[in-house]
Amino acid sequence: MRNKVISAAQAARLIEDGHFVAIQGSGGGVGEPTLLIRAIRDRFLAKASPRDLTLCHATGLGDKKEIGTDLLALPGLVRRDIAGHLGMAPRMARMIAENQIESYNLPQGVLSQMYSAVAARQPGVFTTVGLHTYIDPRLEGGKMNAVTMEELVRVVEIDGREWLFFPSFKIDVSLVRGTTADLKGNITSEEEAAILEGISIAQAARACGGIVIAQVKYLARNGTLDPRRVRIPGICVDYVVVDPDQKQTCLDVYDPALCGQVQVPLETLDALPPGVRKAVARRAAQELFPGAVVNLGVGMPDGVASVAAEEGILDDLTLTVEQGVIGGRPAPGVIFGVSYNPEAIIHEDAQFNFYDGGGIDVAFLGLAQVDADGNVNASKVGAMLAGCGGFINISQNAKKVVFCGTFTARGLECAVGDGRLGILAEGSIAKFVARVDQITFSGDYSRTTAQQVLYVTERAVFELTREGVALKEIAPGIDLERHVLSRMGFRPLVPADLTTMDERIFR
Repeated sequence: MRNKVISAAQAARLIEDGHFVAIQGSGGGVGEPTLLIRAIRDRFLAKASPRDLTLCHATGLGDKKEIGTDLLALPGLVRRDIAGHLGMAPRMARMIAENQIESYNLPQGVLSQMYSAVAARQPGVFTTVGLHTYIDPRLEGGKMNAVTMEELVRVVEIDGREWLFFPSFKIDVSLVRGTTADLKGNITSEEEAAILEGISIAQAARACGGIVIAQVKYLARNGTLDPRRVRIPGICVDYVVVDPDQKQTCLDVYDPALCGQVQVPLETLDALPPGVRKAVARRAAQELFPGAVVNLGVGMPDGVASVAAEEGILDDLTLTVEQGVIGGRPAPGVIFGVSYNPEAIIHEDAQFNFYDGGGIDVAFLGLAQVDADGNVNASKVGAMLAGCGGFINISQNAKKVVFCGTFTARGLECAVGDGRLGILAEGSIAKFVARVDQITFSGDYSRTTAQQVLYVTERAVFELTREGVALKEIAPGIDLERHVLSRMGFRPLVPADLTTMDERIFR
């Protein structure tokens, strides 16, 4: 049997001009084969090859500073980027905004399920996820700039019902990651905080006649790996590259609490400091109930986990994140997508099967804009190019959705205390607008599913009704006309018996 172990430089030479490269990984360096990505960059800088690559990654890759697809943000290296999320790689996002490369942003769940479809040589993915959002080809088709022209999404009708069809693609090279490999290429993931869709990406490349290159931290002798811990079998791996400096995340070489090796006291983790973010998280957390299966989005919503821990109710819930982590307390910030003390870590596409099947009781997601139809934009506002990630899968299929964010942006200053909220300086950017810049969540589609939808801010809570967006609650200390209605681009429904938000939120 040939030796599958090669250097990163040798691996980079296997990637040819124009190749379609699928990359495992998630934001914050989680499951990311960074050494392999860096080797591709180094070869391009030295040899001007490979050129014109198509990249495909279900989640955002990077840490907003120096790793991930930002390593490949060089003119000529990438021709097309097909991504579930863009916010972790600001240099690549800038190239997209400046029309230097083609860019498609498709739902994270669809891309993770696409690998399984390609692996089974199926025609593609049929789903309702994305209907009536910017993924829908009748709107934008997931195209993120003017130079992106080809249609990758179609509307089809089956038995009188509309579906979106995402056709399969051909993968030339898949880059995957694990913790340990033996000489046969069997891969385990004992130190990984998420296993993502590694097996599906590997199988997809093999089904296409492509090659699979795996990055690992350790090399083991054949016959020494526990077969129950092998996540990618050697029959799906062509080459192995060992990186002894491989980090679990961009923040830590290894934190055993992120992969279930150690259970840490969750109450010892940092709590949210008093302020606007905590007020929003406290009000949002009032939608929790014992036994709830919950998804938390990145940014403002991840504060709900901190509040739940502080209130001592974390054990009554099951918090999940789309990267395949179930239970524990999701980590905030740049390593969003992993959790402390997880109960289970499953494949990402399996997690999305559960999500798309209505498994989430309550989802807490961010908002950048809300309009009169109840539409939410969380993907593209002005120069901000974040993409959708798992937002569309989750928001369309959860039984209840709680969108969380500040009422205005850029410059907002508030005083929170004594059971009241005071506005010291108003934000210069309105978030409740006449029409959102991009539809990431469709209010009209939500109405057809009888879904419960709330919009929680520090000063007001709104609800989506059949008649439109209705004001539900207002914070103590807030003037309805001056602080709320006059700052909105549309007039919400206002009940005569407007409720005041619980003053304990602001203590």
